[in-house]
Amino acid sequence: MVQTDRNVNRVAETGAHQRFSKADQVYHHLRESILNGALEPGALIDKAILCDELGVSRFPVTTAINRLAYERLVVIEPQHGSFVAKISAHDAREFLMIRRALETDIAFQAATYLPQEARDALRRNIRYQLAAADAEDNSGFYALDVEFHQTIVAGMKLMQSNEILKGLRAHAERVRRLLQPPKSRLRAIFREHNAVWEQIDSGNARGAGDAMRSHLSQTINIFEGVVRDRPGLFS
Repeated sequence: MVQTDRNVNRVAETGAHQRFSKADQVYHHLRESILNGALEPGALIDKAILCDELGVSRFPVTTAINRLAYERLVVIEPQHGSFVAKISAHDAREFLMIRRALETDIAFQAATYLPQEARDALRRNIRYQLAAADAEDNSGFYALDVEFHQTIVAGMKLMQSNEILKGLRAHAERVRRLLQPPKSRLRAIFREHNAVWEQIDSGNARGAGDAMRSHLSQTINIFEGVVRDRPGLFS
């Protein structure tokens, strides 16, 4: 009898693990689709299509959607369906403001205190950015852009600042993807990054802070342009 109970428990645990794995699979698939813009803000999430695409029942799909609703990436409207949450323009502006303030001061400090290992990483990153811009490699340049900013923050070992930025990253990532530049602007962004790097490398704290603030102010201006041109994506 004890053995039977153990077998039942084992089967129950296995079943629970499988259910969790399927829900987790759907969650990560949906979340990435939302963050990378494949599912635009306001888009209907069709549960039946998801079930067919991923080969799962409605239960893990519903579980994943509820989890994303808790993260404010999905809005559930009873009797109407589940929709990708629109981006709050107010929240996005606040994030961009916080990011500009933090990263401006971090760049200011980095000119004096950034360790050599991080400086070497930035130098490599800048070289790769130039190559990506020349090749008009938008996705490659985007990844290097993210790495450039993270290298400065991580290199300074400012854990609290990093946590603040990480805490906003999911919603911020949607904004960053929307602001992904056209190939024609890659060179301009490279020049902005290079200006930050040159001031850090030369030890000019004020220059580094000013260059970072100028660069992130450009990002804010581009965001306002997107809000103006595509108001349906925002709440």
